[in-house]
Amino acid sequence: MSYTEPSQEDIKKLLEKSTSIAVVGLSDDPTRVSYMVAEAMQKKGYRIIPVNPKAERILGETCYSKLQDVPEPIDIVNVFRRSEYCADIARDAVEVKAKAIWLQQGIVNEEAARIASENGLGVVMDLCIKVLDSILLPHGKATS
Repeated sequence: MSYTEPSQEDIKKLLEKSTSIAVVGLSDDPTRVSYMVAEAMQKKGYRIIPVNPKAERILGETCYSKLQDVPEPIDIVNVFRRSEYCADIARDAVEVKAKAIWLQQGIVNEEAARIASENGLGVVMDLCIKVLDSILLPHGKATS
């Protein structure tokens, strides 16, 4: 099975129904892209859960060493790690029952996509979550 990019409508639905984003590889350095993206998503109202074993707090949130340490449900696992780490992260995302895995722009791993999709997770690769959120939900999420 080969990865097929979800439609913009499917990505929009994923973003609309998601509230929590665990960011694997979130840096505590405000000049890094992972920090800027997570900060922007936090400002849009998403709950950001930092996953970084080398930091205690990022963006005012407690950091966790691994996804399995996160004590709450995770909607999207947003990945800022090199491609070779993504299959293991996908396995972790399956284990914690995340709803989707999102590999940031420039990150592609077919094995990770296969692992996630075979276990019922949505998969997005090589796209920036901040950019797609800004395009698809320019005024924020609809309130019910």
